[in-house]
This record gives sequence, C-alpha cells and structure tokens, in this order.
Amino acid sequence: MSNNDILKTLRYSFDFNDFVMIDLFHKGGMEVSRELVSNWLKNEEDPAYQKIIDKELASFLNGLIILKRGKKGENPPVAEKSLNNNMILRKLKIALSMQDTDMLEVFELRKFRISKHELSAFFRKPDQHQYRECKDQILRNFLMGLQLKLRG
Repeated sequence: MSNNDILKTLRYSFDFNDFVMIDLFHKGGMEVSRELVSNWLKNEEDPAYQKIIDKELASFLNGLIILKRGKKGENPPVAEKSLNNNMILRKLKIALSMQDTDMLEVFELRKFRISKHELSAFFRKPDQHQYRECKDQILRNFLMGLQLKLRG
C-alpha cells in the first residue's frame, strides 16, 4: 500500500476533515498547509497529486496517537525517517489502545483469519527469529476492517 492510500483510508475511517488533518500533523511536529494535505489525498492521475513520504506519514500517525491517547512529555515525538507496515500497524495499535483480541476482531470483520501468534510476530524486534514482516495484504485488511468498525 502506498502512504497516500493509508492516509486516505485513515481519513475516511475516522471521518477527519482538512482542519483535523492539519492539526494531527501539527501535533506530530509538522506544519502543513491545507493545499498540501489536499494534494496528498488526490488520485494519482490528478496533476496536483503529491506523494507523501514516510516521515510525513509518521508525523500524522504520531499526531493520531496524541489525539487518541494524549501528549507524552513536552515535545512532540520525533517522526521516523522511514516506515514499514509493521511500524504503521504498531502506531495504529497504540493510537487506538488496542489489545491483540481487539485487533483480531478488526481482522474478523473482513473475514481475514490470523492467529494471535501470527499477529504478535508483527510487533517483535526485527532481529528476533519469530519476527514476521507485515505484508500489504495484512495491513490493507486491518485498515478495511477498521473502516468497517468505525464507519459501519
């Protein structure tokens, strides 16, 4: 999944308007304009379309964590320079205060079967032998299940 697709899906799932999106980026330590947010949300065929890079998406996800869980410390968290699906899944889990069972219920809404052990492998350190890379299909099913849960 592209970062733009993830941003669009989260915007729709949580029903955020442009001003909330701008505020989430601000909470995550990044200043953005309404035009830039709008360009990130456009279709790829649109000439004004812009790709959102990992650091920008990380700022948005950090802002989502602050919105849902509250601020931790004085300074906003530092956005990672690169993201992978495992990190995105972890940030969503933190933001929504989800336990493994909550996440499994979200997958079940999409009729996507995954065991608790498979799920926990996504949250391990990459150098552990039980670590498993979160593929696009798994992240997509989680985001679509989240959309079903939040929007019905």
